[in-house]
Amino acid sequence: MDRRKERRLDDLELSVQIWGVDRNSRPFAELVRATGVSESGAVLLDVHCKLQAGEVIDVQHEARHAQFRIVWTRPGETGIQVLPHETPIFVVGMPKTFEMARTG
Repeated sequence: MDRRKERRLDDLELSVQIWGVDRNSRPFAELVRATGVSESGAVLLDVHCKLQAGEVIDVQHEARHAQFRIVWTRPGETGIQVLPHETPIFVVGMPKTFEMARTG
């Protein structure tokens, strides 16, 4: 059973821009994919820069931008969580098929 506090979309992949300073104090900017998206975080795929847990990066999806903390990293994946003072940039609502079923 899933004990998460908020809805997460595992089957969705979004294109996002990330930038910041890596663990070697080098600036970076990359276009990566986000999956496992919730209103407060996501899993980034195909990240090539060297990041570590605790660092803060900037993330942009479409016209929305916020700062996120790196929660965990493993080869090919990076977990991120939006900082408390930021407005979430990933809007995760009910799928349209569920919305239509409720109104029918």
